[in-house]
Amino acid sequence: MLICFVMMNSSVVKQTKKLGKKSIGEKLPGCFLVSHLLGSAKGIQTARMQLMLVWSLASAVMLVASGAGPPSAASLAHCPKTCGDVSIWYPFGIGPGCFRQGFEVTCNRTTKPWKLFLGKGNTTTQVTALYPAGTVLASFVYTITMAPGVATYNLSWESPGRNLNIESYNYFAFLGCGIGIYLFHLDTGELVGHCTSKCSSMEAMLIATQGGSCNGMGCCTVTFPVPFRGFRVSIVKNNDTVSEPFRDITVKAFLSFRPYKFSVMDLLSDKINASIVAASSAYLSTVIADEPNCKQAQLDNKTQYACGNSDCMDVKNGGYSCACSGNFDGGNPYLLDDCKQEYNLTPKTNCSRSCGSTHIPFPFGLEPGCFAKRRFQLNCASNRTLIGRPPAKYEVTNISLDEGLLYVNKLSESEDANTNYLSIYYGGSEYFGQQLIYGLEKSDLSEEYGSWSWSVANLTCESAKHDRTYACISTNSECLGVTHGTIYVGYCCKCSSGFEGNPYVQNGCTDIDECSIPNYCNGTCYNFQGSYGCCPQGINFDPVRRQCTSSKRQSVLLGIAVGISSGFGVLLLTLTAIILVKRWRTDTQKKIRRAYFRKNKGLLLEQLISSTESVTHNTRIFSLEELEKATNNFDSTRIIGHGGHGTVYKGILSDQRVVAIKRSKIVEQSEIDQFVNEVAILSQIIHRNVVKLFGCCLESEVPLLVYEFISNGTLHDLLHGNLSAKCLLTWEDRIRIALEAAGALSYLHSSAAMPIFHRDVKSTNILLDDAFTAKVSDFGASRSISIDQTRVVTAVQGTFGYLDPEYYYTGQLTEKSDVYSFGVILVELLTRKKPIFLNHLGEKQNLCHYFLQVLRDKTTTNLVDCQILEEASQSDVDEVTLIAEMCVRPKGEQRPKMKEVELRLQLLRSKISGTYKEEPKRGRKTKQLISSEYKSTYLTIMNKRAENDLVDNPASHVASRCYTMEQEMIYSTEFPR
Repeated sequence: MLICFVMMNSSVVKQTKKLGKKSIGEKLPGCFLVSHLLGSAKGIQTARMQLMLVWSLASAVMLVASGAGPPSAASLAHCPKTCGDVSIWYPFGIGPGCFRQGFEVTCNRTTKPWKLFLGKGNTTTQVTALYPAGTVLASFVYTITMAPGVATYNLSWESPGRNLNIESYNYFAFLGCGIGIYLFHLDTGELVGHCTSKCSSMEAMLIATQGGSCNGMGCCTVTFPVPFRGFRVSIVKNNDTVSEPFRDITVKAFLSFRPYKFSVMDLLSDKINASIVAASSAYLSTVIADEPNCKQAQLDNKTQYACGNSDCMDVKNGGYSCACSGNFDGGNPYLLDDCKQEYNLTPKTNCSRSCGSTHIPFPFGLEPGCFAKRRFQLNCASNRTLIGRPPAKYEVTNISLDEGLLYVNKLSESEDANTNYLSIYYGGSEYFGQQLIYGLEKSDLSEEYGSWSWSVANLTCESAKHDRTYACISTNSECLGVTHGTIYVGYCCKCSSGFEGNPYVQNGCTDIDECSIPNYCNGTCYNFQGSYGCCPQGINFDPVRRQCTSSKRQSVLLGIAVGISSGFGVLLLTLTAIILVKRWRTDTQKKIRRAYFRKNKGLLLEQLISSTESVTHNTRIFSLEELEKATNNFDSTRIIGHGGHGTVYKGILSDQRVVAIKRSKIVEQSEIDQFVNEVAILSQIIHRNVVKLFGCCLESEVPLLVYEFISNGTLHDLLHGNLSAKCLLTWEDRIRIALEAAGALSYLHSSAAMPIFHRDVKSTNILLDDAFTAKVSDFGASRSISIDQTRVVTAVQGTFGYLDPEYYYTGQLTEKSDVYSFGVILVELLTRKKPIFLNHLGEKQNLCHYFLQVLRDKTTTNLVDCQILEEASQSDVDEVTLIAEMCVRPKGEQRPKMKEVELRLQLLRSKISGTYKEEPKRGRKTKQLISSEYKSTYLTIMNKRAENDLVDNPASHVASRCYTMEQEMIYSTEFPR
């Protein structure tokens, strides 16, 4: 932008009058005209003031519009602050000089109320809320009308200026029938999510969707695994599996950060109704995309650096964002010096301390300088005291300093949205977290009225007393901790007992004169600082000892009373000593168990299980007596196996649940660390194909874990056990087990709250329940990592034959290490050979190397199990072989992710299921082979192979357990409890 100043004398001014203003604008386009009248001091001074004003305004416009460093709040005073009910915060803005480059928004004033949209002239992505920290709440709603003969529909969206990230906790909801949804990364084109929605009869749909669950019946969701700046969605339509009246209905899609309660009526509606629109808001975070990271932004061009005096944070997918550091007060990190505001210990005089009938004591206030921090600023509108800047939705009716409470009325029906507004405005999280000022209590008196706790700062009382801005400055005041449930959120102040007033101002706590309170003392009252004395008639008050003393000598009765009391006291002490001696042994035993509890890091696990929200509610800590009773004092007949990190017992709890109890082998710190690691991992996992952890016991010398009992042993037992047993894995069963195990590993890698690498994936760690459903177990060696990590350097741990060679040589554990181990399991399922087996020459050979060699020689027919050759088609075998070959490639970067492996197995299983004439029987009744002649031939071949395998592992002759849970309960009655 070019700004030109023209200084003119009186003669030029006369000439300009002839030209006229329009002519001057044509002669000097883009210039400002400032008259300079020579010979007039007043004219010279006026011209100079005009010049300075224009130059200041022009400089501010050029600074903001060009994307220079952060402006001040004063330079943006002329900018629009709201659009309808939405407040506008820089870097977003409307009009020249009011926004940072790439953050322009548009206000549509043709609607009632006005609506705010992202970008210039954009009317597709509506902004429902903006917050000072740069967070955007936007509405993404799509309606796709199904056209006859069209099978695929595409949606896409890209952030204006690529300055916004769709956060990973948002999800994409789709309403439709017979559709497959595929979510792709806009930049890489990689498939990152998939879901399907089908519709059966109306009666079945109503039953399946009771409670409003979006579970694939008329509605399905796809989550964003990482922050996105754009997306592409393909919707594939297939009406063959859709029954009336759900054919060719309109598909509806929307993004949301909150759960959506599904209704079949939403599905049948041609348009998106109000309930869906109310739920369709997604959180977007601000990204400064001018530079790739903070360091580069600070080095390359400091004039365009957006953070100024606030903290800079790198964004994982490129760019950076700004945040106020420490315990901030709702400031804007993208404005100059707007983040931090020191605690104001001395408010200015003549402050207004009331609004309507509400008294507003310090640290709260209305005007600048009258409140301690910005978080304590209230607003008075129409004699109503409101919280926060407009659009505030809560009215304060009373402020209690002694109780640390705000009593509020709700002014709006949209309670959830307003709670989120307060949370983000004051820098909190879902529960307002460490930055809490107003914590909404769950014990509200009603939906329209409630009490909110508040704190001065997120400090303990001990730390606050050493802080120079300690708020409890009044004499006779004290500090109290404030908690919200189990979360500590800071401290507040209170006048000491016997005093009243305001502890936040000098000499604000004054003595309470109890003697002036009617009927407070039934006798003679004596008031003193902080307390009082109330003496009956005839008894005087001792001001030194601060107690009532008798003026008459009636000590005989008092002595008798004291003597009797002393006698009873001695007798009571004697009886107490006898009881304590009898309980000494019991207490000693408890101390020993408590010592074991601390040694086994019980305090850490107890805190994890009791307070962490991600831990499943059914996880508990068992007592040693309960587990001893369940296992008949750990009788050796109850041993059902030996895991990689301990012995496993079968037990029956008092509630008749059959469980598996894992006991560590030895008392070493490394084993205890692996035990703690397994509890921490399993307690955060909820997945049908991961073994369920019921709890743990920490009172014994070695720690104990309590799992659900898995009745049919391991996949290793079933593949390599006695081949003459009646339970034979069909081709379809092997694909299903592989798919379930892959789904569990994919969940651990990409869907858990923290990515988890198993590190010991093998067939002995895949258990089969009474329905032969696969359950991944043994997480003693697993590692969880932060979301922004892809690998971690650890000591090499695993099982030979399954161990990733790249991990073995580099020590760098990645999710591709689990993929390699899973590929070995696929080869086991294909060949029915052990990872280390004896070849025809009697030499030990690695199954993975043998498999790759056979692939190179193109002789896979000799490698595949003969049962598979009878049951599976060549194309299906080739597909599994291809997946296995991809998984066991030497370099991790060449292997697929577990999500891709799961999708490939899912497609294969769908194909296999479609070729079977009968429904697959998951109850695991003994499968009847095609003919008795085939069975005889098959068992002869497999028994010969088993004889070779027994040389390598003599324990493999143990027969697989092929019975149901009902049989297990019958067998369990033979063992004493």
